[in-house]
Amino acid sequence: MPENKFEIIWTEYLKYRAKLRGYETSLLEEVIRYSTERYIDSSTGRNVVVGKHDNRLVMIPYECDENRITPVTVHATSRQQIKFRLKTGRFAHG
Repeated sequence: MPENKFEIIWTEYLKYRAKLRGYETSLLEEVIRYSTERYIDSSTGRNVVVGKHDNRLVMIPYECDENRITPVTVHATSRQQIKFRLKTGRFAHG
């Protein structure tokens, strides 16, 4: 994605999951737009971005096309989970 110049499509499902898990979409948008920690999930074929939401590390799988990103869901993660997924080949740098 070129230099943060993309539209983020917030689905009702994502908004529901974010609210349920106590995440603010404004902070999630910061992660999506500015985090440099990005992976490709070989299991789902989706792109994944990782970043901080307050003091929690979150993982946001998303789909993208030319100028739009659609976050699929969001959940807390740990460095250990990310390292394990890289080690096993589930995640590749993307």
